Amino acid sequence: MITIYSSPIRAARVCWIAVACWALGLGSSVRSAAAAAPPPFDAGRMAATDKAVTDTVARGDIPGAVLLVGRGDRTGGQVLYRKAYGNRAVQPAAEPMMADTLFDLASLSKPVGCATSVMKLIEQGKIKPDEKVATYFPEFGTNGKENVTVAHLLLHQGGLIPDNSIKDYDNGPAEAWKKICALKAQSAPGTKFAYSDVGFIVLGKLVEKVSGKPLNAFAAEEVFGPAGMATAGYLPPADRAANAAPTEKRDGHWMRGEVHDPRAFALGGFAGHAGLFATADDLSRFCRMILDGGTIDGKQVLKAATVAMMTQPRGLLGNCTIDSVPADVAPAGGSARGSRNLRTFGFDCDSGYSAPRGERFERGTTFGHTGFTGTSLWLDPVNDCYVILLTNAVHPDGKGKATPLRRLVGTIAADALLGPKATSQPATSPATGPTTTTTAASATSAVTPVLTGLDVLAADGFKPLLGKRVALVTNQSGLTSDGKRILDLLAANKDVKLVKIFSPEHGLYGVLDEKVSDTTDPTTGLKVFSLYGAVRKPTPEMMAGVDVLVFDMQDVGARYYTYTATMGGCMESCAAAKVKMVVLDRPNPVTGTIVDGPIADEKSLNFTAYGRTPISHGMTIGELARYYNAERKIGCDLDVVAMKGWRRDMWFDETNLTWVNPSPNLRNPTATLLYLGVGQIEFSNVSVGRGTDQPFELLGAPWIDGRRLAAALNAERLPGLRFTPTKFTPASSKFEKKECNGVYIAVTDRQAVEPVKLGVALAWHLKNLFGDQYEIAKVNTLVKNEQTMAAIKTAKEPAEVSATWDAGLKAFRAAREQYLMYK
Repeated sequence: MITIYSSPIRAARVCWIAVACWALGLGSSVRSAAAAAPPPFDAGRMAATDKAVTDTVARGDIPGAVLLVGRGDRTGGQVLYRKAYGNRAVQPAAEPMMADTLFDLASLSKPVGCATSVMKLIEQGKIKPDEKVATYFPEFGTNGKENVTVAHLLLHQGGLIPDNSIKDYDNGPAEAWKKICALKAQSAPGTKFAYSDVGFIVLGKLVEKVSGKPLNAFAAEEVFGPAGMATAGYLPPADRAANAAPTEKRDGHWMRGEVHDPRAFALGGFAGHAGLFATADDLSRFCRMILDGGTIDGKQVLKAATVAMMTQPRGLLGNCTIDSVPADVAPAGGSARGSRNLRTFGFDCDSGYSAPRGERFERGTTFGHTGFTGTSLWLDPVNDCYVILLTNAVHPDGKGKATPLRRLVGTIAADALLGPKATSQPATSPATGPTTTTTAASATSAVTPVLTGLDVLAADGFKPLLGKRVALVTNQSGLTSDGKRILDLLAANKDVKLVKIFSPEHGLYGVLDEKVSDTTDPTTGLKVFSLYGAVRKPTPEMMAGVDVLVFDMQDVGARYYTYTATMGGCMESCAAAKVKMVVLDRPNPVTGTIVDGPIADEKSLNFTAYGRTPISHGMTIGELARYYNAERKIGCDLDVVAMKGWRRDMWFDETNLTWVNPSPNLRNPTATLLYLGVGQIEFSNVSVGRGTDQPFELLGAPWIDGRRLAAALNAERLPGLRFTPTKFTPASSKFEKKECNGVYIAVTDRQAVEPVKLGVALAWHLKNLFGDQYEIAKVNTLVKNEQTMAAIKTAKEPAEVSATWDAGLKAFRAAREQYLMYK
């Protein structure tokens, strides 16, 4: 049953509980308390939003925008800021943006049109959220979809593919519906969050089935009309369409008042997932209605209890395969990123799509949504306010981006609405990232920077090593936060006897991209034994005369990164020699929350897969050492010196630590994130940008058609990523001095990126676009899972492939939990 949870209430949760109480007739005093005395709106702060938007326009990321900031009716119901920027069209001729411009809302159609219509039918008793969809559509209940409920679809937990092939829509809506009903579930319902347009297409169809009216007519009569959203609607008439911001060209004409989404277009111009058009003022009325419990200007659109049900934050409804969300806002369940992937019935609450929340609106109580065309809104029921940002970022060529601007505008507008925090800092352009306000979490980081295991050990005077004969495994990344080499610190300590040095792949200084020979460290005169040459782990002879082996180097979070295999080999050598091993922990640079990908097959374990872990394990190197020691039954006398101040959700740039390239081709945190995906396929016949200035941000080969590949990948709508056709010539490595055609991979929202699925999508599209020209068999060199490889070769869509690793990943998550050292 779908319920309103009555778990312990934090003060920040008061507004949601207020709506629920109001539905029971208890709400007037609670509502008043929840919305009491908002701070004055600081209009002066909005100058920073003006600069952010105009800078974004000037860079060509968007042609223009409309921004509207307002309060709900409980605190005045005023539009506090409304402004148009730039142009609504730049081709075929420039047209200035106007505040009343009509926008293709894209996926904002989901909450505003479709989900609200479904909630109205729930209110009328015609739909039950816990009812199986197959009850309404028996033909839908096949291929693992038999138990999918309406609630599952509203929460994107139905196990459905994000988008089925556009070819499924070639023969009209009736045939397209048959194709949707024949789709196979990718996961059991309620066990996984996977954003799905298909799920909302089904919900739009459900509105029509139950109400007897198509979605466009039902929403107009039951939602837009009563809410006074005068120009909102699907299939806008010619006079309204003339006032719309154009998007891209279709069949030689500009889409203006014509839905941009190709599937919605094929279904007649609208569907449950896309097709709604509206102005900022229309959406302002919608936000006011939601914030005031379903009523606006005295007219009731939805009952307060319906709004309470619609806006309740929820985690997974079934047995979860991902980490739990906070118990006070949802049942056990959650996401691959800690508390992320919290949704309501139609709105996003806390996920990789939450950029409009910015840095100030609270996780878990505020909600909103985004649209592919560049639209977004975000509501804060605790403080009774909202922010609407509408852009047509896809105009004129589909290459624009609005995500960084959404985050920055959300932060600045929240500062203006909520009042500044003591830790607020001046806003910057989205080109350099949002720094307008420091959140509670990042404020803590700013006051207390992360201390690595080395920093902690050094601060303690290296006590565990005093009087010991020490062997050191390290490279150029083994530095204190103020830049001192661990090698030099140990050599200079008169109470520590440094007797051996070992180096991993790329050598002691991290500059070699080949087999590494033994060398001598010029500072200490000690021999440096290579563990990436004739031997891969210390031999018994090398371990002679050693009391403690210290391991300190930066890992990157990928199973196939060889430093973890070097660590595992050292643990085996220590266990055999009965020598203590001390691992100095360091951050996982791409957070400790991305846990995804196939588990390596037992028979494939080697130096690029030391353990049966997924491609992205989401652990620090110290946590991984604990995991290896127990799960592989190594029996090493192991100590891990923990970091101080690190949290699982921290990206490397949030640690205040200096970036040192962990290997020659991982030159920044963005490339490191992409390495988890692009790196999967580098043993195939493509260049991943080695020998260029942007390794792992480029991918290509002389035989690739970059424009075809970019178009196919952009059509996938991989979260947080965009692809641009490009050409490059590697100066070294694969295809040395040969021009490669391919793509540049831009990260538009790192929180949303699913890097392992990027690798799958690359392999799948290269195979399907270029056939035998692509040596797909070599992909398994690093994927190391035959079932996943078979799926990449045979799946109809890339999104189907992840089903092959769900069970193994669930088991890994359960095993991993006991070895984690940080929240």
